[in-house]
Amino acid sequence: MQKIVLITGATGGLAQALVKKLTIDNYQLVLVSRNPKKLAEIYGDQHTQIIADCSTTLGAKHVFNEIEKQNMVLDSLAHCVGNIRLGSLHRTSELDFLDCISTNLFSAFFTLSCFVEHLKKSSNHGAAVFVSSAAASIGIQNHEAVSAAKGGLEALVRSAAATYAASNIRINVVSPGLLDTPASATILSSDLMREIAAKQYPIKGIGNTEDVADLMTWLLSEKAQRVTGQVWSIDGGFSSIRPAVK
Repeated sequence: MQKIVLITGATGGLAQALVKKLTIDNYQLVLVSRNPKKLAEIYGDQHTQIIADCSTTLGAKHVFNEIEKQNMVLDSLAHCVGNIRLGSLHRTSELDFLDCISTNLFSAFFTLSCFVEHLKKSSNHGAAVFVSSAAASIGIQNHEAVSAAKGGLEALVRSAAATYAASNIRINVVSPGLLDTPASATILSSDLMREIAAKQYPIKGIGNTEDVADLMTWLLSEKAQRVTGQVWSIDGGFSSIRPAVK
């Protein structure tokens, strides 16, 4: 039977790479975005498309109501909703902070809650994968807001993985460094800025979405059936090692 995967934040660079990978692997896809125009521009009439804002309870519930109206039973969730909010703590406005928390953490909480409820109603097991950041595990200047949001996301995943392991619902996180996507275009806006960014990683370079999509695909597959509650760093060693300076 063809597996059905829900991908949120479907217009983002990482989500697009994941859609391409899962389409090749013959998954049935349900794509969610709050931007209908961009969703149509990228995917045309391919895949099932739902317009919703997952950062609210009502938005997340709307997604699953639409899925159940079409008599679909999901196997997997890839939650790619997120944004990058950079700036020192004292220069981050309340509005920007709340937007960062809402987009990166609240959306994950509400979507995962609905996904688990969906699986419970269908007596189905399943797998979910979320997207964190190296900034959740190591201090990086001017990353206070996104570090708080992604740190909360990782804690949420570990706890939920423990709660639902007995139901054979696996929940994991990938944690990339800086990726070459539209979301990081400002940070990588010149050759000099790209060079500086690439040098900060023990394995030099900027991450690519295809590598992260490959890891996410594996985590959703039966090959990872014994894996849950884990944070998978894919950041060139940035968050865990310090090579000798030469």
